[in-house]
Amino acid sequence: MLQTRRDRPPASFAGLSLACAALLAAGASMARAQDPRAATAPGAPVLEKVGGSPNIHLIAHVPLGGYFRVGDADLEQEMSRPYAYVGQLRDRPGFTILDLHDLNNVKALYKWRIENAALHSGDGGLRAKYFKLHNKYYVAVCFQFLQGSPDADLGAVIFDVTGLPDTSKIKVVARIKAPATPGGFHNLFPYKHSDGRVLLFTTTTSSVANIYDMDKLLSGDKDQGLVGTVPVPPGPKWDEALPGMNSAKPLSISGYHDFYVGYDPATRQDKFYGAGAGGYYVFDVTHTDAPKLLTSIVGAAGVSWGHTFTPTPDGAFAVTETEYQWAPLRIFDLRPGLEGKVQAITQPIAVWNTDWNDLAHNHEVRWPYVFVSAYEDGLQIFNMQDPKHPKTMGWYYTCECTHETGFGGLPDWQGTSIYNGAFGVMVRNADGLILITDSNTGAWLFKMDGFSGWNGDDWSMPNISSAQDWDHGPPGSSHPSVPAAPGKAAGGD
Repeated sequence: MLQTRRDRPPASFAGLSLACAALLAAGASMARAQDPRAATAPGAPVLEKVGGSPNIHLIAHVPLGGYFRVGDADLEQEMSRPYAYVGQLRDRPGFTILDLHDLNNVKALYKWRIENAALHSGDGGLRAKYFKLHNKYYVAVCFQFLQGSPDADLGAVIFDVTGLPDTSKIKVVARIKAPATPGGFHNLFPYKHSDGRVLLFTTTTSSVANIYDMDKLLSGDKDQGLVGTVPVPPGPKWDEALPGMNSAKPLSISGYHDFYVGYDPATRQDKFYGAGAGGYYVFDVTHTDAPKLLTSIVGAAGVSWGHTFTPTPDGAFAVTETEYQWAPLRIFDLRPGLEGKVQAITQPIAVWNTDWNDLAHNHEVRWPYVFVSAYEDGLQIFNMQDPKHPKTMGWYYTCECTHETGFGGLPDWQGTSIYNGAFGVMVRNADGLILITDSNTGAWLFKMDGFSGWNGDDWSMPNISSAQDWDHGPPGSSHPSVPAAPGKAAGGD
C-alpha cells in the first residue's frame, strides 16, 4: 500500500555548528532514512503530504487560481477591519482582498489586475502589505515585470482601501516607478518610524534598498517620497546554484532580497535587518538619510546570500533563511556583533528544519513561536524560547503537491525544484489567527491550541513584531522626532 506522509512529526535539529556543507548532507541522509518516500516501491507514485498536527485547526481555505498564481500576503491587525490582502502572480498580476468578517464563510471580496495583464511578462504582484496614515488605510503591492514588458519600471502600486467593505471606493492613489533600475520591487516592508513617519522600504534591482515617505508620496512629491537608501556593504559576493531550476546558471544577487524593520527600545534605534548579497546586515536607520551599519552575518558556511532575516522582539537573536534545497533555517545570536565583540558573526547557534529534502521559506516571529511558510511542508511552527534548541510545535500541509515539481524559472514556470507550496505567512496579534498563502492552493487560515493572540509584554519582551502600531508608533519610542544627524534637518529627510 502506498504510504502518505500524513501527520508525520517533523524533525527538529538544534545546536548544530555549521562548519561545512557536509553537515547538511549528513542531515539530508538522515532525513531520507526516515522518509516514507524512501520506503516506497521503485517506480510507485508518491502521494502528497496531507493533514496536520492535532493542535493546528483549519479555519478556512480559499483557492486563488492554481499553480504559482499566489504570492505573499498581509492581515489587517484591527479586529474591526477583518481583511487579508494577497499578492497574485503569473497571468493574474495584482492582488485579492479576502473578507474575514465570518470565518465560517471567508470569501474573495475584491480582485484587481494590472491594466492589459495579458501583455505583461514576469512574476506579477509578489507581496501586498497594508499601512495606515492620517486615519486612512492603504495597501502597497510590489510588482516585477521583465524588461521589454509593459511596466518594467513599475515597483509598487498604492491603493486606498479605507472604504471597505464598499469595494467601489477602492482607488489607486500612487504608483512608484524606478526607471533607473528596471525590474520592479521584489519585496517591500511598511514601517511606522519612531519619529512618526510612515515609511515604505523596498528592494530594487540594484545594490540598495529604497526608503519612501508615504506622506510625501501621497502628497505628490516630485521624488515620489524617496528619503533614503540602504546599501549592501562592500565585500565578497557569491552566486548560488539552485537545484531544480530549468537554467543551470547560478543565481547572482547584488542587492537585498528581503528585510525587516523594527524599533529597539533599549538603544532607541530604528533598525533595518536586510538579507541579500553576501549575507545579512543590521543598520541603524533612525536617520533615514544616513544609515549606519551595526553588524553583519557574513562568511557563514552554506550562506552565499541571504533571503529572509527576522529578529526576535528584543533584537538579540535572528532567524534567517537561504533559498536552496536542503538548507535549514539558521538561528544567530546577534549580540556579539551588536556589542562590538566580533567584527562579523559567522556561525549560527542552532538550525531548524522539518524535512531535509525540502526548504523552509518565509517566517514570522511571535516570541517564543516562529511561524513558517515552508513551501512543500506548508505551515510549520517551532518554539525558540531556548534559541539553541528550537522545538517543532505544529504543522499543516497546504501544498497538496508532488515533491520537486516547483518553480523552474521564467518563462516556463514549472520545473523540478522544491519552490512550490506555502509562500507567505502572517499572524493577527489580536486573536492569533494565522494566514498562509500557498502558491499552489491559495489562502489558508488556522488557529493553534494555546495561542489566542500575542503581546510581547506577556513574554517579558518588547511588544514589537512585523505588525505595526500605526496609531502610536513603536512601543518605547516616546520622542516625537529624532535628533538630526550631523549637518541634516530633523526627521532625517
